[in-house]
Amino acid sequence: FEQMVGKSAAMQRVFETIQMVAKTDHTVLITGESGTGKDLTARAVHQLSPRSKGPLVAVNCPTVPENILESELFGYRKGAFTHATQNKIGLFQEAAGGTIFLDEIGDISPAIQTKLLRVLQEKEIKPLGDSRSIKVDVRIIASTNQDLKAKIKNNQFREDVFYRLNVLPIHLPALRDRLEDIPLLANHLVRKHIGELNRPDKEISPELMEL
Repeated sequence: FEQMVGKSAAMQRVFETIQMVAKTDHTVLITGESGTGKDLTARAVHQLSPRSKGPLVAVNCPTVPENILESELFGYRKGAFTHATQNKIGLFQEAAGGTIFLDEIGDISPAIQTKLLRVLQEKEIKPLGDSRSIKVDVRIIASTNQDLKAKIKNNQFREDVFYRLNVLPIHLPALRDRLEDIPLLANHLVRKHIGELNRPDKEISPELMEL
């Protein structure tokens, strides 16, 4: 499961859900607080899916300005705007045959949400400056640490987009809700980093683990 660690009942349910949704080709929405493993979950779904041999294209939505995000996702045609000197393939097309992971989808603007709805409904995109639509063969996985239902009530997120995204939901529990996983996770991280640093084996003392 892409280095996801946990023996708690909550994490076992997550692992079971990942295995079930990975077998389908439906859209997945991963929710959970920052640091709960949404990126790892998306990668696990992709790797266990029939699309695993295809690309996994990850987009960190909040880090890309709105005016650039649209052209990055959908591409553009030469002359669509100033400095568009040649055609550009969008990330949806780059992910063809595989998966596109839209990380922190709750931060995208209403304008991008509207264009995303077309992809979710019709599996087609329209590059900037193009009058024609292009079919895309891609699975969509999205994630958010926000309460999208609350954003819908505040008119900050489209309800129709939410329900198109929330076909197969996976919710990741916070670590405070699965304390029994802390020893497993701590030892996993120790082994990982001593290997990367080429250091001798080390163990966490029982006293420290108890703290």
